[in-house]
Amino acid sequence: MAAVANGSFRSLAANADYPSAMKVEHAGMLSHVYHGINGWSIALTLFLILVVYDQFKYVWNKGTIAGPAWKLPFIGPFLESVNPKMEEYKAKWASGELSCVSVFHKFVVIASSRDMARKVFNSPMYVKPCVVDVAYKLLRPTNWVFLDGRAHVDYRKGLNGLFTRQALETYLPGQEQVYEKYFAKFLDISQKQNNGKAVPFMPQFRELMCAVSCRTFVGHYMPDEAIKKIADDFYNITAALELVNFPIIIPFTKTWYGKKAADMVLDEFAKCAAKSKVRIAAGGHVTCILDGWVSSMYQSELYREKVEKGVAVDGSEKPAMLIRQFSDFEISQTLFTFLFASQDATSSAATWLFQLMADRPELLDRVREENVAVRNGDRNVRFSMDILEKMTFTRAVVKETLRYRPPVIMVPYVVKKDFPVTDSYTVPKGSMIVPSVYPALHDPEVYPDPDSFNPDRWITGDAEQASKNWLVFGTGPHYCLGQTYAQMNLMAMIGKASMFLDWHHQVTPLSEDIKVFATIFPQDDCHLAFSERP
Repeated sequence: MAAVANGSFRSLAANADYPSAMKVEHAGMLSHVYHGINGWSIALTLFLILVVYDQFKYVWNKGTIAGPAWKLPFIGPFLESVNPKMEEYKAKWASGELSCVSVFHKFVVIASSRDMARKVFNSPMYVKPCVVDVAYKLLRPTNWVFLDGRAHVDYRKGLNGLFTRQALETYLPGQEQVYEKYFAKFLDISQKQNNGKAVPFMPQFRELMCAVSCRTFVGHYMPDEAIKKIADDFYNITAALELVNFPIIIPFTKTWYGKKAADMVLDEFAKCAAKSKVRIAAGGHVTCILDGWVSSMYQSELYREKVEKGVAVDGSEKPAMLIRQFSDFEISQTLFTFLFASQDATSSAATWLFQLMADRPELLDRVREENVAVRNGDRNVRFSMDILEKMTFTRAVVKETLRYRPPVIMVPYVVKKDFPVTDSYTVPKGSMIVPSVYPALHDPEVYPDPDSFNPDRWITGDAEQASKNWLVFGTGPHYCLGQTYAQMNLMAMIGKASMFLDWHHQVTPLSEDIKVFATIFPQDDCHLAFSERP
């Protein structure tokens, strides 16, 4: 008890020699929190914040249109898009006239119906072609297809004249030479290299169509070895410009290889432009699209010089379209877009065309008979526009191929400013909006039994009147300049092949399945064997 009596019973709080209990407790809590903070916890917190924001932004942009209720953080359906399947596209189109996905940082709206697709095509105030983000790096941001308003018109007015009937006839001799060269190669591959065995011919069609395009665009300014290299490397450009890809160029990725190939193509076309300018200035005649364009530049320049000097100029001397001088690189960029627009699309169409004709010999016989008949029985008569324009059934076969298996099934656009695409939904600025072509071309109300191949619908049916559904070449201010050229090219190719070649298609379980690689191809790459027709 004495020990107790002698002890101090003063409150700790009243003793200046001891800290308060509250201060001890508070300090301990702060110390615990402070020591619990490290790089990993900060990173995890920031990651969770970004995940929440990514989901919120997607749901906010999605609004009321069709699409997944939520997205895989950041990458979205990227892994599915690496190997796109036609069935998935069809399901997306069937989900509503507007649907969406979000991949990486990009929100994508898909316009499925004919009218919605046409609205996008015809709304340059709100949208412009973009392909994909990396396209600006490959095609260059100053490329004419990315320009708007006067700058775009400045290019287009000088290009329209390169695809007139008269101009197209100028290019026919060069195209026919390419067909003859490659048909001989087809025979060599089939008969000598593979003993008549059917092998995948899609790669050969890609090379053929690249050679035809380059000869049409730049004539003989480009050597054969350069054409072969472009044909081989263009696969890398296509892969880099897939709808879903890494948004930045990383070494040894698809976009990196695509950029290297694009640089090579631009360099080759620039060389051709320089050669053409020298030749046309020296009085050379026009044999290709490049020559025609350069000739128009010189004619415009000569007319302006006369006017500026006060020289009397007869009205007939004024060019149909006054255009400015374009640099070699500006010309190169434009020719690159021609090749980009034609290479995969015509390769796809050619592959399906040969396969479809092989599987339907009765239709191929009609094409063959027509092509001989319009040449008065002499299959060696060379191409002319008069002959091509008489090939009614061959034209119907080509149009039906483009409808039945449209090479381009969708066309990506970027939204320049908030786009009120319907009364209830506005596509946010910076998004992509993708008008789809395939559904309009397979509308059963417009094309009865749309999944059957029937060329006669273009002759005895009403297909020719369905111009609003014919979106193969787009519509609006960015419609394809070369649509007549593309169809004539395919008509000439299959017409000549029908007279000089026979071919057999080895049907596989994948022959009718569609592979999506920018454009569409048979999943098995079309197994064919060619033989010479007597």
